[in-house]
Amino acid sequence: MKRFWIAVLPALVLSIALAFTVSAQERGPYHFGFKKSRNGQLPSINEEGFKDIIDKHGAVFLGDTNSKALYLTFDNGYENGFTPRILDTLKEKKVPAAFFVTGQFVREQPELLKRMTAEGHIIGNHSWSHPDMTTISDGKIKEELDKVKETALRVSGQQDMTFLRPPRGVFSERTLAVTKELGYTNVFWSLAYMDWDVNAQKGGQYAYDKVMSQLHPGAVMLLHSISRDNTEALGRIIDGARKQGYEFYSLRQLKGVKPENELPGI
Repeated sequence: MKRFWIAVLPALVLSIALAFTVSAQERGPYHFGFKKSRNGQLPSINEEGFKDIIDKHGAVFLGDTNSKALYLTFDNGYENGFTPRILDTLKEKKVPAAFFVTGQFVREQPELLKRMTAEGHIIGNHSWSHPDMTTISDGKIKEELDKVKETALRVSGQQDMTFLRPPRGVFSERTLAVTKELGYTNVFWSLAYMDWDVNAQKGGQYAYDKVMSQLHPGAVMLLHSISRDNTEALGRIIDGARKQGYEFYSLRQLKGVKPENELPGI
């Protein structure tokens, strides 16, 4: 019997270790959420119970909190007629942004993709069909992201795609690990409001108030480009933030990929 356990124990320990690893990799799914900023105080994800996972896999939801830095990002699931106006405003104000695009946007808006790149903005990955990635296999995740990356880079001329926003903000430890292995930094957010419902737009002043009330150092700002309210308020938001001493930076600066003191084409 003693010989039996000597022979079996190493394999048993290994099985338990592997089972623990698999279990850890399957933690989730989580829906990204945060305690909103008030009066310039930093928001928090501690209450959501996934800060350790976010940190472990190099995902971000905040930038430089030691300075009044803002990072403007848009989710572009489809085009609702507002992205050209948004780009006009960004060009006028000399503000960099990141646009996270889906397969539908890539297929239907090649000229806008070219313009984003030409004017110095980042095109990020938002998946091909906007699935809950926690429900699909590792191979399917790769397929979803590769289709966006290959098509967008070919059309736009952008040299690489390294930033990812998980569809619907849903993630697990497995999806973070898989996408990190594929070369992506998962970018969540620390400033947002319910702007994506095109049937519940409440005017530019409403959008302005919602955004300005949440400003804080290092904010990664999530706006949806399909929102008429955001389009109307964007110029005022930029001006209002700057009056408070904030400045806008590229996600590349957030991750330290390279300095971007000037935006080509702007």
